[in-house]
Amino acid sequence: MAAPAPPEPGPVPALSRRHQAGAASARGLLFTVLGEFVLPTGGSAWTSAFIDAFGRLGVEEKAIRQALARTAADGWITPERHGRRTRWWLTTEGDRLLTEGTERIYAFASSQHDWDGSWLLVLARAPDTGRPARHMLRTRLSWAGLGSPAPGVWITTHTERQAEVAWVLRQAGVTDGQIFAAEHRGGGELAALVAQAWDLPAIEQRYAEFLAGFTSPSAADPLTSLIELVHAWRRFPSIDPGLPARLLPARWSGARAAELFAARHARWSPEAVMQWIRLNKAAG
Repeated sequence: MAAPAPPEPGPVPALSRRHQAGAASARGLLFTVLGEFVLPTGGSAWTSAFIDAFGRLGVEEKAIRQALARTAADGWITPERHGRRTRWWLTTEGDRLLTEGTERIYAFASSQHDWDGSWLLVLARAPDTGRPARHMLRTRLSWAGLGSPAPGVWITTHTERQAEVAWVLRQAGVTDGQIFAAEHRGGGELAALVAQAWDLPAIEQRYAEFLAGFTSPSAADPLTSLIELVHAWRRFPSIDPGLPARLLPARWSGARAAELFAARHARWSPEAVMQWIRLNKAAG
């Protein structure tokens, strides 16, 4: 975006239907549904359509109503009253956020190809008193694939994201940050630097859980299966830096997970979208 990070990505693997999601989990699911169904089908949906869809996932009506209100308060959606019913429209900002966010999610392939050995090096600290700025800096630089091997130091192999990084620094109010294009010329092993910047074993465990959670290609309910799939997958672009293969562990499940996501999405999406369209039409 510069692409802003999607708000509060949900847990991995798939959300269990036995999990009674609270307002925070409901909001994460709401962004999944907004990007997967509302954005490509006209940009609006009725409250009852959300309630019906999330009810299949075990989300209480109160939680989804709170999530809608909070998301509207943040400017991503806006209500349109029709008597006692409410239709929610994506705002311009919400449309942009979801468009750019979904592009990153669907294009994410876990590893970087054709790396020339260059690094993007960023020196940036948010003010000690600026907690929101520090949170923004951490979450959005992570979304851009950067890791921090030391306080105030951020690195990535994705040098093409310089403009995105500069945008994040401006948004976080960091006016004295420095951005460098760099090469590793010597010193310690790159593997040690990577281990300081990213917890690759923890990411590998997340991939293993994702693979285990979506082994079956069948879906009794394609709508909820697709929501769970995308909700689980959308976490990875913010935790996996997409490093080139030579910097990854010998055992790395990211590529298999990306293939599985693409296969399941292609299989379940057509029927799931049709279900959503029928659900939303009936609600109106």
